[in-house]
Amino acid sequence: MKYEKRVTKLTVLPEGEKLFSEAATDIVIEDEAAGEFVRVIQSDDNAAMGTVQITPDEWPVLREAIDQMIKDCRDDQLQTEG
Repeated sequence: MKYEKRVTKLTVLPEGEKLFSEAATDIVIEDEAAGEFVRVIQSDDNAAMGTVQITPDEWPVLREAIDQMIKDCRDDQLQTEG
């Protein structure tokens, strides 16, 4: 069996912060059997469920990470046809 490695999660956070920081945002490629998509997750307990809080300083890096993960999503139709 042949194996590959894929990056399926990126974490954007202020320099020097821990991964569990309230300022961390995870960008994750997920698949719930209907094709891959990107989920943006923040663990700030103060944020309302379903909201994402973005500072102007954070936005360029966050946008770059989201763009990268969207590009890395696989299209199931292309895989099954090709």
